[in-house]
Amino acid sequence: MSPLIRGDRYFPRLLYHITIPAVRNAKIFAAPSESKRWPVVVFSHGLGGSRNAYSHLLGSLSSYGVVAIAPEHREGSAPISYIKQGNGSDPTPIDYRSIPHTPSREVEEARDEQLRIRLWELGLVHSALLMIDEGAKVSNIASDVSSNKTEIQNELLTFGGLLDVHRPGSITWAGHSFGAATVYQFVKSVFFRPSDRVLQSSQGYHPLYVPMENSSITSQITPQSTVALLDLWTLSLRSASTAWLWRKPLPCYETGGRGGANVLVILSEAFFKWRGNLISTKQAVSAGPSGDRRHDPRKSCPHIFYPVKTAHVSQSDFGILFPWATKKFMKAEEPERTLTLNVLAILELMRQSGKDVASLSDVDRLAVLETVQGTTNGHTISNAIHKKHIHGNGSLDPPKQPSKTDIDMLSPQSSIRGWIAVSVDVEDKPGEATNEKTGSDADPSEAVMESEFMNSNGDQGKKSHQTSE
Repeated sequence: MSPLIRGDRYFPRLLYHITIPAVRNAKIFAAPSESKRWPVVVFSHGLGGSRNAYSHLLGSLSSYGVVAIAPEHREGSAPISYIKQGNGSDPTPIDYRSIPHTPSREVEEARDEQLRIRLWELGLVHSALLMIDEGAKVSNIASDVSSNKTEIQNELLTFGGLLDVHRPGSITWAGHSFGAATVYQFVKSVFFRPSDRVLQSSQGYHPLYVPMENSSITSQITPQSTVALLDLWTLSLRSASTAWLWRKPLPCYETGGRGGANVLVILSEAFFKWRGNLISTKQAVSAGPSGDRRHDPRKSCPHIFYPVKTAHVSQSDFGILFPWATKKFMKAEEPERTLTLNVLAILELMRQSGKDVASLSDVDRLAVLETVQGTTNGHTISNAIHKKHIHGNGSLDPPKQPSKTDIDMLSPQSSIRGWIAVSVDVEDKPGEATNEKTGSDADPSEAVMESEFMNSNGDQGKKSHQTSE
């Protein structure tokens, strides 16, 4: 039995005693921006994740003036989920659905079915956001342990007129792993919605999501839409039934778009070393995923980076909660700094796309600018070695105040420690797309962390070794 699976039985007990620095149902302030509205990010979780698994990432985005929406998909990808009824009846549990991670017709059909539900749910999330911003009283609400239905309804009313969700292209779509594949497929499904059923049939295309032509989501997804993809898992996008859509580029490459300037890909080092997925990821965010369309030199390339010494779970709360486990079993280090890099890169993407987000805090700026890390006499060393600020007795000079200028996290020439820019070229580059152990295609089990060990099912140890996306 895997040590991670054995440890899984103790995780829920530890989590019970952990809190986050947030206020439940806090009042929302008026936005200080010219638009008087807060920017919105919709974030889709990966397999083995849930709406609660990215609280550090999304909470940090919120601290910069972003309204982060974290839906929980109920198609069997969360460890367990519940469909709560607004009428107070008992919730319906949705157990985790274990599906193999190797390509086959059966796997394609199963993942297509999961994506079909996920895309439909994102459409519902968008409709709900419009209703909330318009001040409509939402009735389909289930109470939780701390608030009753009426209290939640009243809290939602405070968001009325404050969400930047009506302006075309205003919402940022983000996700992790299977969640990244979900938002990727969603924006393309909406933008390239087929109007001719005969045409789509002749192309062998069987769309997973087709919005009504008069649906508001059709005006939201535009060439200006911003997309942030964390460890994009591409296997679920390569189904034969959606091959026609795969060959289409992201909307940002269409007329009126800024090209890859509106696309951010953040890989873990594990996914960076997974050759097959890396190549597919580069194809997915290029101007021509099928290779039949050249990049327009007048438009920007997508932003692709990875932080060193990171695992697949480093982009979730797992590394923060269990740093000892991720370091011992996955060789992942500095979980908090890794998430800070993710957050600041997403913020910079939004900022450069015209979204009103706050400037970087001094704390985050210092965390990102550090080039050498260590400790001496209980103090953190950051930049001090290179700047000769360490005295013979091991003491440190008081740190200088950082520049107020925001850091361009998206510059390929960035000198930020451990933040590596990746070429969009599909051809091999020095140090790219190779597995250190084999020098060939990295097996998913080498690059990806198990997700199913996080489920607290008693029979986990009997299951075969599988990989997470």
